[in-house]
Amino acid sequence: MPASPASPRPNAVVAVLALAGIVVALMQTLVIPIIPELPKLLDASASDAAWAVTATLLASAVATPVVGRLGDMFGKRRMLLLSLVLLIAGSAVCGLSDALVPMVVGRALQGLSAAVIPLGISIMRDELPVERLAGATAVMSASLGVGGALGLPAAALIADKLDWHMLFWLSGTLGAVSLVLVLTLVPESAVRTGGRFDLLGGIGMAAGLASLLLAISKGGDWGWTSGTTLGLFAAAVVILLVWGWWELHTPEPLVDLRTTARRQVLFTNLASVAIGFSMFAMSLVLPQLLQLPEATGYGLGRSLLTTGLVMAPSGLVMMAFAPVSAKVSKSRGPKVTLMIGALIVAAGYGLNIVLMAEVWHLVLVSCVISAGIGFAYGAMPSLIMGAVPPSETAAANSLNTLMRSLGTSVASAIAGVILAQMTIDLGGFALPSENAFKVVMAIGAGAALLATALASFIPRHRPAGTPAGPVPADGAASEPASVR
Repeated sequence: MPASPASPRPNAVVAVLALAGIVVALMQTLVIPIIPELPKLLDASASDAAWAVTATLLASAVATPVVGRLGDMFGKRRMLLLSLVLLIAGSAVCGLSDALVPMVVGRALQGLSAAVIPLGISIMRDELPVERLAGATAVMSASLGVGGALGLPAAALIADKLDWHMLFWLSGTLGAVSLVLVLTLVPESAVRTGGRFDLLGGIGMAAGLASLLLAISKGGDWGWTSGTTLGLFAAAVVILLVWGWWELHTPEPLVDLRTTARRQVLFTNLASVAIGFSMFAMSLVLPQLLQLPEATGYGLGRSLLTTGLVMAPSGLVMMAFAPVSAKVSKSRGPKVTLMIGALIVAAGYGLNIVLMAEVWHLVLVSCVISAGIGFAYGAMPSLIMGAVPPSETAAANSLNTLMRSLGTSVASAIAGVILAQMTIDLGGFALPSENAFKVVMAIGAGAALLATALASFIPRHRPAGTPAGPVPADGAASEPASVR
């Protein structure tokens, strides 16, 4: 591994890590414009072609906590570089693919890079001055939304004007740029736990998460009451219970469940599931409303490119509100910031129920919801880092990222069922009804309100980076965040 820069420059470190986060989020979005065409492009059935999306979901869910733990043990920068290498390799495989199997392999390799954002946040805690930490971690968290929002119009334009393989070459090129910048400008942290990797814990968690997410993501295709779906849910419950027992009894666990059970960490993670649900509900509803034909009476009949352009401002709003989130956290505490963000998200969905007839309505709604997401996502790393020691930062942030992903997966499943069941007939095609969208919006608002209620149980504490005494059992106090 090449030597890391000796003296970190805060502005450069923040910019490079945020760029890496945007690139990873962009990777997940780039494939959206070609999903309807994948069966034809890969000469596969629609259900088989869907594995190009499912493989990324499963790989990222498994890799995020595992790579986070490895980062704490062997070096966060080292694992960040490995994640970017996997992103580049996966992009190259997809860029050379014209068949299903290599495409699925490439997408799985891309999914293994999902730990970049929690690793970046952890590096910031170790390397940045205390006064820069809150704003920097908020920007890093917002990079997830920025990459997703900006990726859609860019991907739609490329898919429309160029060969679809260029989507993956773009992803690989941006990944290579990020890799070079990390090598050049980001230092390696000296904060490490050492010890042995919990291989059995990693295998058990991977099996449990894969069973759970596979059942959630494919249950709509297989049938929610089918033997396969129910069997996977049952297997997930059994495996995760056994895994939990093992983690509590092994001396060097993959996930320290006792730390995770601290009130601050526990309720932050639970609120993250609800916020992740709310965020993805917007991503499901608004693009469909924009693209459905005007003959439905509520669809706006816009192209995919126009849809991407309508959604793009939401990512910029999320980034713009990241420093505002940091200022509120500094003055009132990240618990208050998280609650404010969740309430803004709920208000945005309430607004969407009554404003959905014009393009500007949806631009306004997406910006309001994204402002709330920016507040909430900016507060979560500070809450997590305020309750765990520096040597466990990457693993704890990775678990929090996994909780958000779990929320988005559940949102996709629930919204998919609602939109498939509440339909209208238009020219022999069953399309989601207006009331179906309103029900999904109401559920999204309810999830945001649930996040507010869960966040209310988080103890008040000082932002990560404020010197404090030892962390008590409930994690209410914060440790110093910047460690040289």
